[in-house]
Amino acid sequence: MKKLAIILVVCLALLSTAVGCGGNSLSKLESDKQVAVAVTHSTAIGLGEVLKNYQNETDRTNFIRAYIDQIRFYPDQSGYLFVDNYDCVSIALPNPKELEGQDLYNYQDSKGNYVTRMLSAAARNGGGFVEYYLVKPGSTVEQKKISYVEPIPGTNYFIGAGIYPED
Repeated sequence: MKKLAIILVVCLALLSTAVGCGGNSLSKLESDKQVAVAVTHSTAIGLGEVLKNYQNETDRTNFIRAYIDQIRFYPDQSGYLFVDNYDCVSIALPNPKELEGQDLYNYQDSKGNYVTRMLSAAARNGGGFVEYYLVKPGSTVEQKKISYVEPIPGTNYFIGAGIYPED
């Protein structure tokens, strides 16, 4: 598992460098969205394959948590992955950690959005971006967040990563 994590971190570093190279006419927001899609998609495919080896739900959950818990990306380290199931239960959530394992079906942001329901719906439709408000790591107030989610193949889980666009 450590080898997989190291490979992912190297790929993230290369992707971040490539997206930020000169001559790229993408805005920072569009560039960050591309990183979120690439990280989410790559991890979804990899997890889908590895999870075929785990039949027990507890083992699957423990593997997912151990695998994504320390992954961070973007220069300010605000990028992280999260995994939920389609019933809106948090499977792995590095931030805020206290919500990990909780039923988030009725979780609302400060604007009244049912965040996990929206994320689940987007993933059920094959994936996409969802906008909501959440406390950014290192902050104490909710900020706009745009997350990309997609299904983890062969499971009842979806995975996502998001960005906090600068206003």
